[in-house]
Amino acid sequence: MQNPEFLIEHWGSDVDFQKAWQKQREIHSSIVEQNHKNVVALLEHQSVYTAGRSTKPEDRPVDSSPVIDIDRGGRITWHGKGQIVCYPIMKLDDPVDVVAHVRRLELLIINVCKKLGLETFQIEGRSGVWVKGNPDKKIAAIGIRVAKKATMHGFALNCNNSLDPFRKIVPCGIGDADVTTLSLELGRDVSVAEVIPLIEQEINEGALMVKIPKRPKVEVS
Repeated sequence: MQNPEFLIEHWGSDVDFQKAWQKQREIHSSIVEQNHKNVVALLEHQSVYTAGRSTKPEDRPVDSSPVIDIDRGGRITWHGKGQIVCYPIMKLDDPVDVVAHVRRLELLIINVCKKLGLETFQIEGRSGVWVKGNPDKKIAAIGIRVAKKATMHGFALNCNNSLDPFRKIVPCGIGDADVTTLSLELGRDVSVAEVIPLIEQEINEGALMVKIPKRPKVEVS
């Protein structure tokens, strides 16, 4: 059963980042100004590096690849084929709690990974979802923007994408950890098409509305 609070939209694959960003802004404006229903967009981007407001010069690609500087929190990351991106564009309840929104996204991803047979974790002081190890490996990145009590941007979960683009940057500004994919961790091909219904199920079961206890503020990346 679909959650009546959310309209889930499929924006396709090979999606241009700038066009999707503009579409997010238009939906955000409609939600804020016209009481439009909350929207969750699911998509795959064309290969692109995006840099949040906290990105440092040393985080950027070593080969001078183009980077789009955007209005979310956090630092630099990569999007592309084989990675599912989820943009919840939604109103937050008063009082607005940005960290709680991040935690909801993390728990949603953790539940999706669990349904696939992979145990993942939150790490205190860091956003995103992780596979524990030596070093820990990030499997999903989160970067959001909240304006006028409504959110933009969201999370990216690595399914069966190449990790080569991450080798050219300091992903999310974290130099003491690694990145991974569902396919690598589970030892089989896990496609975006397999993961999308699991994300939809979480949304329809209320994952974006669950109450989150107060926790310390972290940088969103």
